[in-house]
Amino acid sequence: MTNQVDMPEQHSFGMKYHAVLARAWVYWPLLLLSATLVPFAFAPYYHYWLLPVLLAVLLILQTARPQWRVRSVYLWALTAYTVLLHWIDIALHDIAGLPQFLAWPLTMLLPAYLAIYPALVFWLLGKFSCSNTIRHTVVLPLLWTLAEFARERALTGFGWGIWGYSQIADSALAGFAPVGGIFLVTLATVASGAWLAELLLAKRNKIRIGCGVSLISVWLLGIILSQCNFTQADGTHATVALAQGNIPQSLKWDDRSLQPTLQRYLDQIASTHASIVILPETAIPVMRQDMPPEQLDLFTRLARKHGSALAAGIPQYTEDGTGYLNAVVNFTASPSGARLPYYAKNHLVPFGEYIPLPLFLGWLYRWMDMPLAGFSRGGSVQAPLELANQRVAFNICYEDGFGDELIAAASQASLLANVSNMAWYGHSHAMEQHLQQSQARALETGRYMVRATNTGMTAIINPKGQVVAYLKPDTAAVLEGEIAGYQGSTPYMWLGSSWPLAFISLFLLFIIYVYGRCRH
Repeated sequence: MTNQVDMPEQHSFGMKYHAVLARAWVYWPLLLLSATLVPFAFAPYYHYWLLPVLLAVLLILQTARPQWRVRSVYLWALTAYTVLLHWIDIALHDIAGLPQFLAWPLTMLLPAYLAIYPALVFWLLGKFSCSNTIRHTVVLPLLWTLAEFARERALTGFGWGIWGYSQIADSALAGFAPVGGIFLVTLATVASGAWLAELLLAKRNKIRIGCGVSLISVWLLGIILSQCNFTQADGTHATVALAQGNIPQSLKWDDRSLQPTLQRYLDQIASTHASIVILPETAIPVMRQDMPPEQLDLFTRLARKHGSALAAGIPQYTEDGTGYLNAVVNFTASPSGARLPYYAKNHLVPFGEYIPLPLFLGWLYRWMDMPLAGFSRGGSVQAPLELANQRVAFNICYEDGFGDELIAAASQASLLANVSNMAWYGHSHAMEQHLQQSQARALETGRYMVRATNTGMTAIINPKGQVVAYLKPDTAAVLEGEIAGYQGSTPYMWLGSSWPLAFISLFLLFIIYVYGRCRH
C-alpha cells in the first residue's frame, strides 16, 4: 500500500519541530493522548471546541511521520472509538451475562471496524496529486464526511460517535444541522480542524490568512444560521408527562416482576393530568396480545380518567402472527375494530434485536440472557400517532441515530418522540450520548423532541436542540413540561436526505482528483 507523503520543506512548521514530533517517545504518547481525549468533546462533557483541536493534532502528527500515516490514523481512531464506546462491554457482560473472555473481544470488534474508515480516508488522501494545502483543507474534510456517511449505512449502519455530534447543541457549528443534517456539521467540524492545522503547517502567509479567514467565516456562518427559524409554531400547545420507570434490566423480563412493573407505570400515569403521557420502550414487558384485556383496559381507562392521551412501549406480534414487533401503541385512540394505532421500530439493532448470520453467530446467544433478539421490522413508511392535539413522529432507541430515516415522518408531524431503554448500558455515558443524538434530530427538523426512557435520559428538547428539562438518571419519576407544535420544513428536510451532500462531495473530489492527474 503506497501513498504520497508530505514533504517537510513545504511546511512552515519547520524541520526542527518535525524532527521532535517524529521521535517515538513524543509521537506515540501524543497520538494516544489526543485519541483518549476525544470522548470529552461529546456528551456529557460538551467540550465541542476540543474535537477540531484534536483533529488538528492528528493531522500535524501524521505529517511528522508520513510513512506511518495510515497505521497511525487507524491506531488513533481505534483508541478514540474504544474509549468512546467502552460501554458495549456493560451490555454484553454485566447485563447479558456473556463471559468476559468473549465480551472483551466482541466489544473491541466495533471500534476495530469503525477505525477502518478514518484509516481509509488517509490512505485515499495520498492518492490525490495536489498541494498539501488542498489535500488538507479541502480533500480531507470531504473524504472524512463521506466516510462517516458510508459507515452510517454499511452493514445496517452505525451512527454513534459521528464527529458532528460533538458540536450539538452548544457549538456555533450546530447551526448547520437544519441546513444539511449531521453530516454538514461533520464537514464543518473536520474542516475546522484541518484549517487549524494548516495555520501551523502552511509555508506561506497567504495560505495562513486564507485558513484563518475560512475558520472564522464558517463559525460566524454557523452563528447566523443558528438564529434562523426555518419552521414555525402551529399555534397548538400540549402538556407532556414522560415516565421513567427505572426498572433494572435484570428484572425487566422476570415474570415475578411483571405486576410490580405494571403497577409502577400505573402509578405514574395516575400522578399526572398532562394531555400526553408517554411510557418508555417495552415499558410493558409482555406481548400485547398476551396481556389480559382487562389489564390493558386499566391503562386506557386510567389515562382517560386523568384527561391524558397515552402512548406506551409494548412488544406485539405481527399481524400474521409469525413474528413480533418493538412497538409504541396509542392506547387511548379510537381503534378501528380491535386494532390500536401503533408505531413499530424499523431500524433494528444488529446482534441485539436481530441476529445477523444466525447459522454462524447463533451459538453466542446461548451464552447470553437476551430476550426478544429476533424482532421484525415495522416498515419504513409509518404515519405519526395522533395524541391529544399533536401528530407525534415516534422513533425507538437506536433509530434516533439516523436522521435521514426520520424526515418523512417528521414532515407530517408537529412533535417528535423517542422511547428508549438504556438500562442495557448501566451507569455509563451511553445515555447522555444518546440524548445528544435526539438534540441533533430536533435541530435537523425544527421541532420539539420529547424522550421517555427507562433509566435516562428522559428529557424535553426544544427546536434549537437545547435540553429545557430532564430527569436525573437512574431514578423512578415523571417529567412534566409544556411543548408547542411545529410545522414547516428545514432545508435539510427539503433535501430529503444527506445524499445530495454526499453527491456534491463526490463530485468535488472527482474534479480535484482529475485536475491533479492532468497537471501531472
